[in-house]
Amino acid sequence: MEITSYSMNWHYPTAIRVGAGRVRELGKACKQLGMKAPLLVTDPGLAAMPMVAEALQNCRDAGLQVGIFSAIKGNPTGGNVTDGVAALKAGGHDGVIAFGGGSAIDAAKAVALIAHQSCSLWEAGPATIDASRMLPVVAVPTTAGTGSEVGQAVVITDDENHLKRPIFHLKMVPGIVILDPELTVGLPPKLTAATGMDALAHNLEAYCTPVYHPIAEGIALEGMRLIKEYLPRATADGKDIEARQHMLVASSMGASAFQRGLGAIHAVSHTLGALYDAHHGLLNAVMMPYVMMANREAIEPEMARLARYLDLPRPGFEGVLEWVLELRTELGIPHTLAEIGIDDARAETVGEMSARDVTARTNAVKMDAAGYQQLFLNALNGVL
Repeated sequence: MEITSYSMNWHYPTAIRVGAGRVRELGKACKQLGMKAPLLVTDPGLAAMPMVAEALQNCRDAGLQVGIFSAIKGNPTGGNVTDGVAALKAGGHDGVIAFGGGSAIDAAKAVALIAHQSCSLWEAGPATIDASRMLPVVAVPTTAGTGSEVGQAVVITDDENHLKRPIFHLKMVPGIVILDPELTVGLPPKLTAATGMDALAHNLEAYCTPVYHPIAEGIALEGMRLIKEYLPRATADGKDIEARQHMLVASSMGASAFQRGLGAIHAVSHTLGALYDAHHGLLNAVMMPYVMMANREAIEPEMARLARYLDLPRPGFEGVLEWVLELRTELGIPHTLAEIGIDDARAETVGEMSARDVTARTNAVKMDAAGYQQLFLNALNGVL
């Protein structure tokens, strides 16, 4: 498919406006969801960039009383969400613009979810949330990785207990999503690579889970094909709008697909993110081949189909593993956790926390705490 960039309106899994320059429709999108005074939630780095200033001005030009909140950590915490809710109430805001990478979007969705509820953030769930009191959200991702803009969940760090907590609600998916590849052009190569590998992890784990969901399985397959074709291009040339657009779409596809479930890549990455405050996408990228090896016996048939679909030079599991390892090398992803500052001081804790993580429930192979501890040590020491 030869394109440079094009504009489309999609309605799955929510209303999605995709194409270069579509961020200029932000104010209109907010008004379409009934907002008069949205709060734009982003991270401190983006808050100082021209794209945020332009987004705020676009909202003002549309007659909206827009505010901004940007006190969000790389791994957003419950405290960040509480502060965001306070800013929302202080400014009299009636909706949220989730603007940025996965951290900002997760925090923004959590603010919109919990702002007017009677339960606390950690109590939030389908049984405790009054959906009629949830605030509308327009999501504008600036990275192609988490796919949080189309997700039914957020992951927030409980900083008191040092663990990441997933929070689910079917109506947490933003009402309108704007996928504008121009917003990702300035992302540095290392972050392009790490976030892109996050998208691959979502698609790969969703594809490998034993849960029956052929729709999600098909989405994951095509998501991985797009990543194979376009992640190296987006990393090598940040101004490649075609590659940037396909990666944004592949990221959204990954989050759509993982309705089917995730697995051990995320179980360990969630744990290490909480304990070491490391970048989630980079952790996923490092963990990926080690989890593939741990799951090998259970995922051989899926890997055979994937190798054929991706038209890999080598068939089966070995072909997919070879592709993943070569892709990581091409993108400059470290081979071991030790290379990114992780040590073995809390290996037993890593095993226990990973085994309890909700994503461990749908891993292709059931593992106990000892199994997760060994998986972690393999990734720490480079044992495939």
